[in-house]
Amino acid sequence: MDMEQFVERCTAWISQKVEQAHAEGVVVGMSGGVDSSVCAVLCKRAVGDRVLGLIMPLYSSQSDIEDALTISHKFGIATKTVRLEEPYMAMLDAMGARYSERSVECANLKARLRMCTLYYYANSLNLLVAGTSNKSELLMGYFTKYGDGAADILPIASLLKREVRELAAHLGIPEHIIHKPPSAGLWPGQTDEAELGITYEVIDAFIGGEHVSERHAACIREIMQKNAHKRELPPVFVP
Repeated sequence: MDMEQFVERCTAWISQKVEQAHAEGVVVGMSGGVDSSVCAVLCKRAVGDRVLGLIMPLYSSQSDIEDALTISHKFGIATKTVRLEEPYMAMLDAMGARYSERSVECANLKARLRMCTLYYYANSLNLLVAGTSNKSELLMGYFTKYGDGAADILPIASLLKREVRELAAHLGIPEHIIHKPPSAGLWPGQTDEAELGITYEVIDAFIGGEHVSERHAACIREIMQKNAHKRELPPVFVP
């Protein structure tokens, strides 16, 4: 793939989508990871100062926050930090729920609270929400429904994880961000690949039609099937 051609076409597409929506610009969540960093830089190239990066710590690692700020400073992206620990715990308390660091419901609540924050700023400032999911994550269903899966535009959803890393290098994203273990930051030490039980290298190979072991292929198919509902609109009963 010609990365410069991708950048030119993608940034023109982002700009077009903003114009078509009569929006003022774009808001993107910046986690300090490679996907959100690439999205933020593409949006900056597309709409200039009309992009807002939201950094939303929720018991996040300090290094992830610093990486998001590194991207902000290097590429001149305006950011706002919104700490979500207090509202998160208040929601759990209001529901009479117990905080469990690794529970699915608590992890998904974190993602959905971040989504609510993104859409608050999108609505109040007339911005489009740029989602940061890549093709590998979307096909595997590795995202939270109505959480990080919620967006108005998806700039890098046509790229495999390895292609996102290649694009990141082309854009000048720092090496340590490109190669750090992918993580949604849902709890300390959490990584995508540990949760999935398979590496992005294997996932990308499978999606790309390359040979992988039958064990890996079966695992990927099972995950895709299990998460198929995330890629579909809610079913409608027709009498």
